[in-house]
Amino acid sequence: MRYLLISILSILVTSFCSVATPAVKTPVKGKKTSTSKAKESFTSKTPLLSEKTKTVASEDFKQEFLSRINKLRAEGCNCGGDYMPPVGPLIWNDQLEIAALGHAQDMNRNKYFDHISKNGSKLKDRVFAVGYTYDGFKSFFIGENIALGQRSIREVMNGWIGSEGHCRNLMNPNFKEVGIALVNHYWVQDFGARNPFQKKKGWL
Repeated sequence: MRYLLISILSILVTSFCSVATPAVKTPVKGKKTSTSKAKESFTSKTPLLSEKTKTVASEDFKQEFLSRINKLRAEGCNCGGDYMPPVGPLIWNDQLEIAALGHAQDMNRNKYFDHISKNGSKLKDRVFAVGYTYDGFKSFFIGENIALGQRSIREVMNGWIGSEGHCRNLMNPNFKEVGIALVNHYWVQDFGARNPFQKKKGWL
């Protein structure tokens, strides 16, 4: 019997406040999660991943994830008992991908499953380390979904969509970018957005 784990973290950082959602581990023992109509219509050509798969995202990997995420966001869905209306699409961000890859590699190497690394680093530390910072921006949003044990993009997305908190990250209107990595069935999905200051009329 395979054990599938999923976990969520969301952080908002602006010039005024910082809010974090604690991680929650959810074991799934061979159960199918509830799905929205949007998710059920997805099809996947992605083969099952081998135990030795380590990837820096290929174009196919990026495009399948973006297609699934943005179809969901365009149609809206129910996250738990709440309807989440359609929101704008996400684009791929290479810095978020590298941050996600580093965390997936670390969890795989050290055999743990958490948003906090064994050395104590958190999501903000990891994205800052690759240059995804809030310097020069009005507001800054980051969030993370992680999962363990799923064998395809379709399976991991179904699990995240079927879990209220992860679904809310996927449908969060504040997020504009995403980077995702996979190492030996450790999945890390990092979200972000950096909103610039708007120039006032008459300013150069």
